[in-house]
Amino acid sequence: MTSKAHWENVYQSRAVDEVSWYRAHLDVSLKLIEGAAPDRSSAIIDVGGGEATLVDDLVTRGYGDVTVLDISQAAIDVAKARLGSSAASVHWIAGDITNVDLLPARYDLWHDRAVFHFLTGAKDRAAYVAQVA
Repeated sequence: MTSKAHWENVYQSRAVDEVSWYRAHLDVSLKLIEGAAPDRSSAIIDVGGGEATLVDDLVTRGYGDVTVLDISQAAIDVAKARLGSSAASVHWIAGDITNVDLLPARYDLWHDRAVFHFLTGAKDRAAYVAQVA
């Protein structure tokens, strides 16, 4: 099974609060983001953001350049549905962070709470780091 197939299965077969990494709100992440990027026009990417509510909290606080990247389209679809019309203000990317095309130096702040540690191969970790750099 590919990584994409695995994560699609996870998000299609489990409720959002049935995964071990679920948190209703990412308060620590939000506080750190607000400290590091007080300018609400800062370009922020949430890698592996999928179903997480961080995007909701960022939009509510007035951040206007938010991108959510997740390997699972199913996870992104859940977040879009939850956000309703506000979803149109978010950039959504369904892709694998190790090989998705991102513009160089596009983001002011890179948030990843639950992706990098899932990358067990040295090649995948190096590809991820290359995306950040």
